[in-house]
Amino acid sequence: MNDIYEASLSAGRKRTELNARLKNLLSEGLELPITGDQIEDDQPLFGRGLELDSLDTLEIVSLVEEEFGVYITDEDRTVFGSINKIADFIAANSDDD
Repeated sequence: MNDIYEASLSAGRKRTELNARLKNLLSEGLELPITGDQIEDDQPLFGRGLELDSLDTLEIVSLVEEEFGVYITDEDRTVFGSINKIADFIAANSDDD
């Protein structure tokens, strides 16, 4: 039982770290007027969320590919819904554990 707890705790920490990296990456890479810690995990990136536009999409693709080695294709556009969706995509498509 303790092993399950430790594994869950470790997975939660890794996810928290991934989300924080993503938030900071977007904040700095897109030169947003807010810091990464001001972005919510499920906050929409477009529309009434962070109000990003189509040019930001291209920059996000580039930033994610450079930072995580994961390429987001046109078919994967639902990934741009939130930080959590991008993190899910990276976790599912990354060579890292």
